[in-house]
Amino acid sequence: MKEIIFISSVQKEFANERQALAAYIREDELLKLFFEPFLFEEVAATWDSPGKVYLHEVQKAEIYLGILGADYGFEDKEGISPTEREFDAAQENHKSCWVFIQGNQTLKRHPKQLKFIDKVGDKVSRKRFESLDDLKTEIYRAAILYLKQSGKIDADEFDSNILSKASLHDISEEGLMTFVREARAKRNFPFKETDPKEKILTHLHLLKQGQLTNSAMLAFGKKTQLYFPTATVKCAHFHGLNVSKPIPDYKEFGGTVFQMADDAIDFVLSKISLSTGDRSKTNLVDTTYEVPRAVIAEGIINAIAHRDYYSKGSIQVSVFKDRIEISNPGSLPKELNISQLKDPHSSYPFNPALANCMFLTGAIERFGTGIPEMFTLSAERGLRMPDFEDNKTFTVTIWRPSASTAHDTDHDTAHDTAHDSLFINLEYLPHRLLWILEGELSRSEMMERLGLTHRTNFNENYLDPATESNWIEMTIPDKPKSKKQRYRLTKAGLKIKEKIADDNK
Repeated sequence: MKEIIFISSVQKEFANERQALAAYIREDELLKLFFEPFLFEEVAATWDSPGKVYLHEVQKAEIYLGILGADYGFEDKEGISPTEREFDAAQENHKSCWVFIQGNQTLKRHPKQLKFIDKVGDKVSRKRFESLDDLKTEIYRAAILYLKQSGKIDADEFDSNILSKASLHDISEEGLMTFVREARAKRNFPFKETDPKEKILTHLHLLKQGQLTNSAMLAFGKKTQLYFPTATVKCAHFHGLNVSKPIPDYKEFGGTVFQMADDAIDFVLSKISLSTGDRSKTNLVDTTYEVPRAVIAEGIINAIAHRDYYSKGSIQVSVFKDRIEISNPGSLPKELNISQLKDPHSSYPFNPALANCMFLTGAIERFGTGIPEMFTLSAERGLRMPDFEDNKTFTVTIWRPSASTAHDTDHDTAHDTAHDSLFINLEYLPHRLLWILEGELSRSEMMERLGLTHRTNFNENYLDPATESNWIEMTIPDKPKSKKQRYRLTKAGLKIKEKIADDNK
């Protein structure tokens, strides 16, 4: 049986929000399974007074949802508003109370509303919101917490819960085979690509009683976002230090967790500078990004592996002039605090089955060494140490060289060495391919030197444009799919490369 959420507010002030929230609760795939909203506007005509109806419905409901703004509302003969009466009734009947306050302390409010807000604060915790989307997000979080506390769902086991609407036909055979190949190479995975899907998924704890789990879809689904629309990574690039419009580049990546990670990492790499080292001593190309790729990958993959997938929020990756911010809807496990992250620590994955899949491919480590490695690599490059914040969302800030750094003795040498090479920012991605191309290289060798893992992204943004511009050419043009295929610079490509070098002297 669904539990009733009594929506309480000054009706005139929040008329649109009330209707929108009722629709949201009734339409959301998870919320509609457990809750039914109550709005006084939807009550049929009755001989009873509005006040009597309000209080009767509060007593029937399991949850009081109060929205408090600037107005106090209609006052009865004792000078009390219906919203305050309803809150009092909810408290007297020991109902769960979710209270959301619009705006901050600067919003001008009715004097009685200020007293009411203070009264509420003495009894229950409150959350603030600015927009309808903010309000929906906070309500969703409150609902998930309520369902967890009541034992109706267990968010800590999201990835092992059964996804009843999906079947084995929704699993990508190609994605699963790629996983098996990588897991065999990295971790001696005991199964082969030819083994049945059911056998592999059962071993990975992604198949229970013949049904797929949530994490099976996240790891190997053909259409993951059909089931989890907000399981995406939103990436944005800003030329300055703050969020501002217009946004120079914005992309939202979906697919499996592996595809999202590859795409998001490639996006960040395409926005930061890279160097090919000093050619005075060797012709070999040693490609280096201004921020180590491993640091960026660790931050993004951790966010994908450990986020709260019950949340309606998406992972956000923002590239600024001085930093890269990665935030995800989740928080540290209760066993850890931020001060412990710098040192090796035990691993407490929020999604253990999903994290295990990413561990088997070598994407993450089990034993809490990934984040300490971020600190080590940043120190070696002379970069400012990453910052972490756990406040509603978990955010890691990775600092670029342009950020101010505290140069102590240990960092000076590494910092100076890192800058002996020329770091260039080639915003046109095919130019990056020319910059790293020496002699004849295969597609995989070029991708490796650029630190890229997503073949489609490499083809579309690097290889195809460079080929179409006649800057590079195949060594075996008559057999484009040959395993022996290599690529080399054309005369036109060599001229562009020389010009890039001259422009950056």
